[in-house]
Amino acid sequence: MTKHFKIETRSAEPVETRDDDPMAAATAAVEELRNASEEFRTQHTTELRGVTDRLAALETRLNRPTQEQRQDNGPSIEQRAFNSYVRRGAERMGADEIRALAVSTTTAGGYLVPYQFLREIDRNLVLFSPIRSVARIQTVSEGEVRLPNRTGTMTASWEGETDAAPPTQPTYGQGVYNVAELKCYVDVSNRLLEDAAFNIESELAYDISQEFGRAEATAFVTGDGTNKPLGFLNTTGITTGVTTADPAAIVADEIMDLYHSLPTAYAARGAFAMNRTTIGQVRKLKSSMGEYYWQESLADGNPPTLLGRPVIEFPDMPDPAAGVTPIIFGSFMDGFRIFDRVSLSILRDPYSQQTNGLVRFHARRRVGGGVSKAEAFRFLTMHA
Repeated sequence: MTKHFKIETRSAEPVETRDDDPMAAATAAVEELRNASEEFRTQHTTELRGVTDRLAALETRLNRPTQEQRQDNGPSIEQRAFNSYVRRGAERMGADEIRALAVSTTTAGGYLVPYQFLREIDRNLVLFSPIRSVARIQTVSEGEVRLPNRTGTMTASWEGETDAAPPTQPTYGQGVYNVAELKCYVDVSNRLLEDAAFNIESELAYDISQEFGRAEATAFVTGDGTNKPLGFLNTTGITTGVTTADPAAIVADEIMDLYHSLPTAYAARGAFAMNRTTIGQVRKLKSSMGEYYWQESLADGNPPTLLGRPVIEFPDMPDPAAGVTPIIFGSFMDGFRIFDRVSLSILRDPYSQQTNGLVRFHARRRVGGGVSKAEAFRFLTMHA
């Protein structure tokens, strides 16, 4: 078989006269490829960085423990250390547990409770010491607190153009509040301490809260100032805004007179305080239209109101009777101060009651307080 080949010829043309320069075309192609590669790499890097950032954020959220995970992780080292101290005493604690506890004064020889335990104490104290929910509370570092106050104001007068101005100046004083010590102890059986499933911390918190809260609330209302705060019922300078006509009953007009006897600035932030028996009488008061002056709370956690102001139940206020003061109205935030020196310190005594199968826990708290502005309160006193 014969194959035929076709031969094409091109005119010999100088290289420099051709339309395309092979070297320039190759250079341009390489440059275009490089630019495309750089653009692709930049875009890819940007997208990769975005993905990396999103993954990092997602990992952070996933690593953040939920409430269930926090519960599963168990108590902190401070909680575990304090729990070991409560159950077994300092003699059987490890070095890391000893370091985790803050020591109280060397003379007392006790350990301060860990933060979570203390929060539970504070929450329970409000149940038994209701004045803490409305008064001004401050932590102090000394055993005696001096609070400056103004006892007199400047007085200006209208004078003629050439008349001499009269002299005037404010006067100042200071209130002194001694921080008293509140103490109690709780005996817990060895078997109870050895029961690992029992929440001994909650039980201690509740018991101590009851003891401290009851004693503290009573002192802030009726305390005589001897080794305890001076209660507002024994504070001189508080004005009796209303004296009832009946020695055993309170009428609506007397409640209104009490409200309006307090200066406006304090009344706008004021609260009524009375015990449960007095509340039972006041809740029955009605207007001429048959409407109750007492208004129940519209939401859980809010107190009921009387004439638009909250009513706080103070168990230590006296019942209505001849000559007593069953109701106080005023701004506790402006006029009553509470000073906490030592929130709570607990000392474990495994020896003194061991023959009875008990471990004794001594608790102490240092607190002071009293009326800082008598003008911020008004009494309703029963007719003698």
